[in-house]
Amino acid sequence: MSEKTLFLAWQDRNPSSAWFPVGQLDANVEQSLYRFRYIKGAKKAKKEGFTPLLDFPDLKGDYRSSRLFPLFKNRVMNPARPDFSDYLKSLDLPEKANPIEILARNGGSRVTDTYEVFPKITKHADGRFTCRFFLHGWRYINEEAKNRLNRLSEEEELYVTLELTNPATQLAVQIQTTDYHMVGWAPRYLVHDLTKAMANSNGMFEAKVARMNSNTAFLKHRVLIEMHGYWGKHEPMSSKDYQLLVPQD
Repeated sequence: MSEKTLFLAWQDRNPSSAWFPVGQLDANVEQSLYRFRYIKGAKKAKKEGFTPLLDFPDLKGDYRSSRLFPLFKNRVMNPARPDFSDYLKSLDLPEKANPIEILARNGGSRVTDTYEVFPKITKHADGRFTCRFFLHGWRYINEEAKNRLNRLSEEEELYVTLELTNPATQLAVQIQTTDYHMVGWAPRYLVHDLTKAMANSNGMFEAKVARMNSNTAFLKHRVLIEMHGYWGKHEPMSSKDYQLLVPQD
């Protein structure tokens, strides 16, 4: 397995409820190499109340380990739990999925804090990309839309539209059914890059239902969405917020 990169985001619980990318985890599971560094989004978040994590107290620190850091390990279900196999199925992951693959899919959220984990999206040489994420915000849609969501089927085509007047974030990416029911949103951390893709894809932007979890105990894992698009010259997750606070090797 080659090195994988995940980002850690922090949410401001003040009225804005804004999300800030604050850290980068690089992991090579096969070689047992794990590295965490803060990114420039942490300095912006600090102005809103973010404080460095106890495990990583120095914003300019370069933290390395032969084991997955507890902050991330504690966001992965214990494989010894009897429902672990069902949990992997709800994430649409194989039985042998490793903790990094699980974190890249499950979001790593916990009720005890305001952090979330998400993977760096890879752009292929031809400019195309594929990404998967769980539908956000579906618990806040109207009853008619919820009824339509309950009738979604796997592989069903979906529409993706820009929302310019979202009351919480102003700019958002809506997910709609082909019969025009708005069933939720893409994660906020993807909005900037998906906006670029929607502008550059020239008809090559697609979305579908990858998995439906009708009876999951994990409400955030209700609907798994898969998107395909084209970025052209745009490099995903390359804005100033994602730049490391310590030099890249």
